Amino acid sequence: MKNKLSTLNAEYLPGQKQYWTGRYSNPNIENQYWHQEIKLLDINNLNNQSKIDIGIIGYACDEGVRRNLGRPGAAKGPRAVRDRLAKLPIHFNTKRVADFGDVSCVEQDLESCIEAFSIIISELIAQKIFPIAIGGGHDMAFGHFMGLRKALKNASKKSIGIINFDAHFDLRPIEKLSNSGTPFNQIIAELEKTGEKTDYFAIGIQQQSNTKRLFDIAKTHQIKYAINYECEPSVEKIKHLQEQLKPIISNSDYLYITIDLDGFSSAYAPGVSAPSPLGFNPFFVFKMLDFLLDTKKVISCDIAELNPKIDRDKNTAILAARLVDFITMKHHKIVM
Repeated sequence: MKNKLSTLNAEYLPGQKQYWTGRYSNPNIENQYWHQEIKLLDINNLNNQSKIDIGIIGYACDEGVRRNLGRPGAAKGPRAVRDRLAKLPIHFNTKRVADFGDVSCVEQDLESCIEAFSIIISELIAQKIFPIAIGGGHDMAFGHFMGLRKALKNASKKSIGIINFDAHFDLRPIEKLSNSGTPFNQIIAELEKTGEKTDYFAIGIQQQSNTKRLFDIAKTHQIKYAINYECEPSVEKIKHLQEQLKPIISNSDYLYITIDLDGFSSAYAPGVSAPSPLGFNPFFVFKMLDFLLDTKKVISCDIAELNPKIDRDKNTAILAARLVDFITMKHHKIVM
């Protein structure tokens, strides 16, 4: 692993204690907090004896956002999530969670950073550790999916469905360089090289945030989606969307869930490159995550686009941390 990462123009830093601080509690008297329970590990020293259930990995890179003409700052996202997550009480005593640190971009070499991230995701899956990635630009979705695909290459079950909570399709064709708007187009293109396909369902798509060309690309590739106006927290709307998701759940051996924080209304997530008042609310997403995680097919998750530079009262970081906490609590081990 160390040799693989050292050949790339990207920086890897293992989990750091300085990012996990908070109130101390006596474990014999009251609930512990995340900062007291989290393990700090190095992906280069990972082995079968580590006995970790869930691995947090940071994608500290906003080069893809910069290339996409967005507002840089998401490279600081992983640290901001850890700061808020550290202070949350734990309610998952039977699960062992580790922070595997960050992958960072060097000299604007986004491609090397994505490749390094892909290698780490693949290694975590190979060790039967459930990855929760925190970013960082949404360009990490390409590396994340490729890492999953690599890890499952020789598995008997290998089809991966993608559920993306997002205001954007992120299906832009690469014109010069890949960026935060191209990851799912890249995934489709890579799979087409070997005659493979994936089911991709985007939840929260906003017409005002996607060109007609992107809707045409989605139609060409038979990509299903739910417009943001359909993403209401009512029982009726949620059940309707769950019915729409059942085919992708049935057709896929595994599900990869990716959450772009700009899909949320800016009332809840102001700290993103492209905030919008017309996004979904947290209760809708938590209900949908509960449903998806109960399928016991979710193999990996990530949370993208937190930009602490433009956050307000750390609201977006708090939301991201609570998403990580919820996914950890609801996580089911799956058979690979």
